[in-house]
Amino acid sequence: MTAIAIEEIVTQLHHSFSAQRSRPLNWRIAQLRNMERMLTEHSSVFSAALAEDLGKSETEAWTTEIGFLLNDIKHTLKHIRKWVKPRNVSSPLAMQPATSRLTPEPLGVVLVFGAWNYPLQLTLSPVIAAIAAGNCVCVKPSEVSPAVSAAIAQYLPQYLDTDCVQVVEGDAQVAGQLLSQRFSHIFYTGGGQVGKKVMRAAADHLTPVTLELGGKSPVVVSRHADIAATARRIVWGKFLNAGQTCIAPDYVLVEASVHTQLVTELKAALTQFYGDDPEQSDDYGRIVAERHIDRLAGLLNDPELQHAQVHGGEVNRASRYFAPTVIDHCPAHAKVMDDEIFGPILPIIEVENLPEAYAFIQSRAHPLACYVFTKDKSEQVHAEHIIQCGSLCFNDTMVFMLNPALPFGGVGASGMGRYHGQWGFDQLSHLKPVVHRSFMFDIDVRYPPYTKAKQKMLKKLL
Repeated sequence: MTAIAIEEIVTQLHHSFSAQRSRPLNWRIAQLRNMERMLTEHSSVFSAALAEDLGKSETEAWTTEIGFLLNDIKHTLKHIRKWVKPRNVSSPLAMQPATSRLTPEPLGVVLVFGAWNYPLQLTLSPVIAAIAAGNCVCVKPSEVSPAVSAAIAQYLPQYLDTDCVQVVEGDAQVAGQLLSQRFSHIFYTGGGQVGKKVMRAAADHLTPVTLELGGKSPVVVSRHADIAATARRIVWGKFLNAGQTCIAPDYVLVEASVHTQLVTELKAALTQFYGDDPEQSDDYGRIVAERHIDRLAGLLNDPELQHAQVHGGEVNRASRYFAPTVIDHCPAHAKVMDDEIFGPILPIIEVENLPEAYAFIQSRAHPLACYVFTKDKSEQVHAEHIIQCGSLCFNDTMVFMLNPALPFGGVGASGMGRYHGQWGFDQLSHLKPVVHRSFMFDIDVRYPPYTKAKQKMLKKLL
């Protein structure tokens, strides 16, 4: 797509917003219901596209993408009439008689950059929030997941108002052309390096951004955990979507007294879930592209791992298969511990105690998520107090995503801004303060000329 065509699309969206096409509540509800119909009527098409891009099973495609979005829409439709209402707040004595409120209003034209690892969910979930808030939207699916991108580009215009919602496909050059345009808000999901580019480009227009990034989300396993259940839940969270999840467990810090038991249970859970040969399992996904296969293989070729015990690691580059892999006794300075792995490799690091584990986490950038497994309530309280992260989950992995009442977002290097449910609505709205005052009691204490008596009265009022 040419730069001129992109400029025309963005200009049209601004015109539609200026004409208030997207502002009426009935319009918002109709668009959300139309998206609901799209996902339902073409569920098999989207499922097939997800299988083509990422090897997702039909069940995984439904639970993590299609069904997730349908629940998001259902929750939004249930609550949107409440969200759009003004929110009354108190008014201090000095303002009386008066009323004060916060009135949600749409921002304008929102640019949404989708991600390739959950290419349907992470593209359309921000669109749901943007539409609910009354915005016009320009959607850029990830070109790294081409089948899903093509499906979104084909079906979204058939169901949504194209004067207010437009899909733009393309590569990094197209993304750069979009970033040169003026938007009211930019929503980006992806890696930190591209996130920095988005933020720099947004600064030219003083455009606010929501950055949903990632980082190395740690797991801490206490000796007071149920080790068998812990292993199953770690394996489920880590190897779902072949590890290509921004909140997947990235590495495990386990107390020495239960280290051997945990590794044994991890391997048992892998066999239980995916069989002796995961490449033959219908439930194990594929890496999105060959270059990512090569990146992951490079992590295992690190000389620092020569004394580590690597379980798995088999690769079939032609079919984009990378085996579920556990690295036991992983050195803390190995390459696999430098950046977010974003693949099916799970390093295990033994620690003497929990304070050592927490010190290790605190020495690194704030993660998007952290998982702590322990039955001990005092250990849970201490972990909640000391760990800074986007989301903290005890005794499971990733399940907080199922609660639309909880916000999702990072802190520090793992991102800024948050969404899901009302959090997404508020993120893509301006909560405009509105004050109404009466003409009654227009006393002159605030007006010049000031006297000692007026000053005394003002101090009491303020």
